[in-house]
Amino acid sequence: MERLYDAVILGAGVAGSAMAHALAGRGWRTLVVERGGTPRHKVCGEFLSPESRSSLNALGLDEIVGRLPACPIEAVRIVAASGRQLRFGLTEPALGVSRPELDGALLRSARERGAELLDETTALSVAPEGGRLRIEARGRRDAGERTLYARAVIGAWGRRAPAGLAGQAGARPRQAGGERVGWKVHLEGVRTEPEVELYFFAGGYVGIAPVGEQTANVAALVDAAFLREAGADPREWLRLAAARSPAFGRRIAGSRAVAGTGKAVAPVRIGRGPRAWEGRVALIGDAAMVVPPLCGDGMAMALRSAELCAPLADEYLRGRSSLEQWGRAYEEALRKPFADPARWGRLLQTALGRPALASLLVGLGGAAPELARRAFRATRLPPPPSPR
Repeated sequence: MERLYDAVILGAGVAGSAMAHALAGRGWRTLVVERGGTPRHKVCGEFLSPESRSSLNALGLDEIVGRLPACPIEAVRIVAASGRQLRFGLTEPALGVSRPELDGALLRSARERGAELLDETTALSVAPEGGRLRIEARGRRDAGERTLYARAVIGAWGRRAPAGLAGQAGARPRQAGGERVGWKVHLEGVRTEPEVELYFFAGGYVGIAPVGEQTANVAALVDAAFLREAGADPREWLRLAAARSPAFGRRIAGSRAVAGTGKAVAPVRIGRGPRAWEGRVALIGDAAMVVPPLCGDGMAMALRSAELCAPLADEYLRGRSSLEQWGRAYEEALRKPFADPARWGRLLQTALGRPALASLLVGLGGAAPELARRAFRATRLPPPPSPR
């Protein structure tokens, strides 16, 4: 039997679940379509920055996140390939939180508000039909195809659109060059500190952040040659990273990888600016923009995009604005806070990826700490505008 949803959200990560929480809480019939199982480990630094707090509060998610097992992070440590180090404190504590814990809590809250979930299902196409949108989808378990209808569709699928949407709404052509590999794994038996540590070397960097007692998330962004050499074994990823950065190797000595937490994604491209809308699909989270991982603001930006998009979607669903008005307003709202941090993040990531220059910059930051703090602040999301 055909059912028309007010909103179908393609993706159940931070952005998609937060958006579902917001729309279902406003009384809209909301469906989340997730191509994988939920929740699950994803390639992520698992660093919830202080900039996320305003969005969590605006979305009504602050208490939910506050109940999660999390580790405070009070400082950033940067280690160049030369071994030179720079450490500076954060003005407000961040949190180290496991993605399965965070994604699961956000999705559960959305479902408690009435949102429905269709997991292990991939959207194949999105097309207008009679004043609504038709979504063709295929489930993994029964391999059967189904047709869904919605008044609005929001793309929250992360860095890559589902393969079936190539050439349709939300998909973008591949770009040559600038390809990187992202990977992450949890380690047990590692000494945890209330700080995020970044180890740079030729071809990329690896970061460590606490996510539990003697448990740390290790995430890296490296050149494509790294994965070709290391293969699919997380232990090989760690061994090769330790070979490229002896300081990192000493840091994780005696630890062990947690089974089932190793994930890799390729390619990771971070060259484009924010893109809020394509076709008739609003884009949030990494679907809207893949921020440089060095910013450490990926989850905060995902939450901010949902915070910005939800009230505009609500106005559209209530008939108070047109699709074109929603599109223009969201494009403007997204571009202003996202463009500058992304630009500075790309510049710093490029510079720190060159060993000689990284050593020089780390030394300069140590001699002039305020300069280092300003550079870090340049990669952060600005505060949201005050309500009028």
